[in-house]
Amino acid sequence: MDVLDQLAEPAVELSGRVDDVLAATGAPAGHRIWPLLRRLRVLPGDAVQAVLGLRTGALDAAGEVTGDLRRGYAEAGAVLVDGGSWQGPAAETYAAHRTGMADHLVELTGRVDATAAYAAAVAEWIAGTRYALARTLADLLGSAEAVTVVTARVGEHGPSGVAPEGLPVGSAAAEIGARILATVAEAYDRAEALPQRWAAELDESTYRPPDTPTVSPDGGHVVR
Repeated sequence: MDVLDQLAEPAVELSGRVDDVLAATGAPAGHRIWPLLRRLRVLPGDAVQAVLGLRTGALDAAGEVTGDLRRGYAEAGAVLVDGGSWQGPAAETYAAHRTGMADHLVELTGRVDATAAYAAAVAEWIAGTRYALARTLADLLGSAEAVTVVTARVGEHGPSGVAPEGLPVGSAAAEIGARILATVAEAYDRAEALPQRWAAELDESTYRPPDTPTVSPDGGHVVR
């Protein structure tokens, strides 16, 4: 359990109330929450729920999987090193393919290492995103805006209330929502950069057999 888990219950309650207020009254015209809503296409409460659902468990297991793959490639590579005492045109063709496959295994091992590093980077992003949102929520939960939103009276014309400094409930909800969505937007930017950073190292690796002459059943080269 991390800090965000500890804040989950009050955070879900507050952000849910923010969603209700925004749905009922809207946000003030020109408020900074509008571009965030248009960009992320999610309400603050849904954004909080989404980040709460981010977990690193599956990614933590990636190291074991990639370790198994590395060992498998290493074993296959060791077999390819020993070409035996076979000689002749067929042996030369086989040696070319053996070398090509060994090189491909080295490339695959590099892809495995990159995949493990990428998984670790994503796990680090998840942990960082959860911590950043927890800090934002910790500040918001004790704010005057939060008091206004939580204690707002809900009537047939929607929520009503005023913060101690005279801030209307709609403005209070918009300010809370903007701070939540701004934190999520920053995390989103970092998430978008991850695949771009690792794209080249995670590209599919395709084995291309060497261009060798065809060998006849008696072991000689076939003239084409």
